[in-house]
Amino acid sequence: MDWRKIYASKLKTPEEAVKEIHSGDTVLIAHAASEPGILVNAMVDYAVRQDLRNIRIVQQHDLGPCKYLGPGMERHFSFNNLFVGPASRNHIAAGKGDYTPCFFYQIPDYVVNVEPADVFLVTLSPPDEHGFCSYGISCDFAKEAGQNPKTRVIGSVNPNMPRVMGDNFIHVSRLAAIVESNEPVLEHGNSKIGETEASIGRHIASLVRDGDCLQLGIGAIPDAVLRCLDDKKDLGIHSEMVSDGVVDLYEKGVITGKRKNIDKGKMVVTFMLGTRRLYDFVNDNPAVSLMPVSYVNDPFVISQNDNVVSINSALQIDLMGQVCAEAIGLKQYSAVGGQVDFVRGAAASKGGRSIIAFPSVTKGGSVSKIVPFLSEGAAVTTSRNDVDYIVTEQGIARMKGKTLRERARALVKISHPDFQEGLKEEFERRFSEPY
Repeated sequence: MDWRKIYASKLKTPEEAVKEIHSGDTVLIAHAASEPGILVNAMVDYAVRQDLRNIRIVQQHDLGPCKYLGPGMERHFSFNNLFVGPASRNHIAAGKGDYTPCFFYQIPDYVVNVEPADVFLVTLSPPDEHGFCSYGISCDFAKEAGQNPKTRVIGSVNPNMPRVMGDNFIHVSRLAAIVESNEPVLEHGNSKIGETEASIGRHIASLVRDGDCLQLGIGAIPDAVLRCLDDKKDLGIHSEMVSDGVVDLYEKGVITGKRKNIDKGKMVVTFMLGTRRLYDFVNDNPAVSLMPVSYVNDPFVISQNDNVVSINSALQIDLMGQVCAEAIGLKQYSAVGGQVDFVRGAAASKGGRSIIAFPSVTKGGSVSKIVPFLSEGAAVTTSRNDVDYIVTEQGIARMKGKTLRERARALVKISHPDFQEGLKEEFERRFSEPY
């Protein structure tokens, strides 16, 4: 059957499409900027109108308004997040929703086998001449969820979603319902880079060598790093995500991927979050390959490239080198994400280095991020056995192969001067010697 006829037969209004959702279903919402707002809103309205009960929402990194978390919605929805976002943070802290810890590369298995989705809501690019839609800027767990024969996929086909190459496609015949939409794809503007971030960027750039393969996140620090790499040659990208900064370096010829051992010449990513400039750059670009997170973030796959440099952040680090990147005390702030995936992948890479970078203070300079002990209840994201380089605006500290005494001494040196005396006192108390 011609794919165009299949497409036409499945085309529905949002209100018709969400009738695929029933009481007791588990509904998986696509990740980050691939969340289809038109379908999520239609689902909430339909559930209220029909008084549907016990719909289980599973999501990773909510960026939309999360109407299903509103007052009175607990009658219809329960909620489980795999990466706590701004809209769900307080909801989960109040005990009204749940968070499930999970390494990012294992999330496809979670949404297919552990808590399998009955329905998957996702934004897709328009079909190509063969009837294949791209998952666009979020392949991550979408590819496996879309392939699960037990999952009903409702696609919001949107011309604003770029067609991104890689293992990143679904045929229209696999969709249970299709809704056409023209809503803007969510964007993340460029972060403001102050002197603190610029200093951290310069320190990290000093650890990057020609031919390295980079993993970067999003925000002011990764952006600051990218601005300091103009003098490097033949950098590669194998990263959980990228944002706008990679476009500049690619266009300047700094990013080539020529020295990668696998996926040579390609920027391999599992999702993206940036501005329209990034989305237009990746559209139909053979130099960019979006792959499932089960591939991109698998430490074994990461390690197959030499000289992997992973760059991640933290909320706190204690004097032993234990890193918390996901909680403020007992309050779940974000999640482990792919930090440990890449820390371990970089450690197993020949010549690899992992970097945890953050400003030395927070809350306007009133709180040190380098502390004697992690806050009560805080999770250890990256263990002291895994941690490698720690970078603040004050300098660089190497943890790998160092004793606890040596680690503590090095971390005090890169702490903010306003807090060094207190940390030195803790050093002396703990190790019974002058700092």
